[in-house]
Amino acid sequence: MSSNNNVACPMDCYDTCQAEYSDGLVKGSKNNRVTNGKLCVNFASLLKQEYLQTAKYNSEDISLEQGLEILVDKLKNTEASRTLFYKGSGNLGVMQSASKNFFSQYGSVLTKGSLCDGGGSAGIEAGRGSVQNPPIQDLIDSDVIIVWGRNFSVTSPHIYNLVKDKTFITIDPIKTDIAKKSELHLQLNPKTDHELALMLTRVTYMNRLDDEEYLEENTEGNDWFFDICKNRPLVSYEVTTGVELNDVYKLFDIIEDKTVSIVLGLGVQKYFEGAQITRCIDSFATFVGIHKQDCGGVWYLSDSNYAYEKQFEYKGKNKKVAIPTVDFSHYDLVFIQGANPVVSAPNTKFVKEGLEKTFVVYFGTTFNDTCEYADLIIPSTEFLSKDDVRLSYGHEYIAISNKVKEASYNSISEYDLANYLIKEFNFESLKDKDEILNYYIENKVEYEKFETFEFIEDVEIEPLYKNKTQENFYLITAKNKLSLNSQFEIDNNVYLNSATNFKDDDKVKISSPYGSAIFNVKINDDIKDNCAFFFAGNRFVNYLTPNKDDEDTFSAMYQEVLIEIELC
Repeated sequence: MSSNNNVACPMDCYDTCQAEYSDGLVKGSKNNRVTNGKLCVNFASLLKQEYLQTAKYNSEDISLEQGLEILVDKLKNTEASRTLFYKGSGNLGVMQSASKNFFSQYGSVLTKGSLCDGGGSAGIEAGRGSVQNPPIQDLIDSDVIIVWGRNFSVTSPHIYNLVKDKTFITIDPIKTDIAKKSELHLQLNPKTDHELALMLTRVTYMNRLDDEEYLEENTEGNDWFFDICKNRPLVSYEVTTGVELNDVYKLFDIIEDKTVSIVLGLGVQKYFEGAQITRCIDSFATFVGIHKQDCGGVWYLSDSNYAYEKQFEYKGKNKKVAIPTVDFSHYDLVFIQGANPVVSAPNTKFVKEGLEKTFVVYFGTTFNDTCEYADLIIPSTEFLSKDDVRLSYGHEYIAISNKVKEASYNSISEYDLANYLIKEFNFESLKDKDEILNYYIENKVEYEKFETFEFIEDVEIEPLYKNKTQENFYLITAKNKLSLNSQFEIDNNVYLNSATNFKDDDKVKISSPYGSAIFNVKINDDIKDNCAFFFAGNRFVNYLTPNKDDEDTFSAMYQEVLIEIELC
């Protein structure tokens, strides 16, 4: 056990908190600029979690040794190509990828794509060449922050605290917490973010707010992009986006002669053409000059592994399946690590039916909804009892997590499990644990500003509003302050505007082409009247979402759906 008492939050959020452990207490580290001595609600909730204490087989308690023996026996008696390795984001430490190395060598089918950020990442990369955020100081030094499709003060409370005195503009269908703190809120219709970006670009050009010399020397395709923007009259953008031109001019009044940052969320890209949508927004940012500033820029969910060598990579020829389309019933054994697909994956009915038809191994720290379908449960060691490094996708700082307490004898870390299985199958050994950890600790990745930006030159996006009627609604999801995905305090309600004529606590049946479920109504006029809003982690919302992948990245497109609501 290390004498160093630093620990890192392993959870899937932007802030990546660093903490200190002392005499059984965990407190925020003042040595970490982002954490700044404070813990967020989710980190505090994590510390209260009840961890799995024993392995289980067919719902009966067994020893860890028995669980590992059963796993080895099943793997040795199952054709590798009939097994699936399915890893979630329950713990984002770098050591969590050790187990993937074993299953890659073994020959399992792996997943590709993302349930989270895939489309948006592809859009950012297409324009800039990589998905790397500017240094956090550039956000701190900007005058105005445009929060686009991200409830910044809720999803990134530590980063928000560094910039909370700035001027904010919010672009979002929902009047979020950050929208209420903003000088201007553009409450656009869902899946019209690209149209708003085109509208903003056109106004930029009309008012000569672009820098022609910069665009000529540092970008490619800006003329093509502007041609797309001017193909429609401004009034048509007003109609489809729901944003009035007067409010667009207010935005430009606020940002005039100011350094600007755009904090871009995941909501804008949860669609079939998510990459194109995000690329349109980033193209607007370049056209208006945000990327040429000495500070400011566009922040998305950064590639935390950018420029690092993957320490567990095994270059095999494993078949890969798109993660949103996975049919679990196609496999004789499914190994699920740190994930809860029964709640988090699209098309819940399809997921459950698939899990019922296969042998499920669940490897994680806590009992979740997916465990109900597990034949074998192997407890993973909690984050306080193993060494790890956490890279951040919200800022450039890494967080070190040292082993500060002894692990339960009935749990095993991801690295130790991989080593155990590798030895049982006589595969190629992993690198030494300390060598891997020291690699990340000793190598600091510096931000590399892109030299040339490539504009999107062709936009082909099928709007949802073309098929929308007065009777159906857009489906919108966002993070809850008191939960993180399917962890902690889960809210299973649907939130509707009072203009819909539904009432508090009405029981409604909500249907889509993919399924239906019963919800309790909560009225909230922060919700646009054409939207039905659900908090992430809602145990029923994914009965409504499509288990299909987007056009570019094999990733989920949860909001590519219109839903119908009727009283029960």
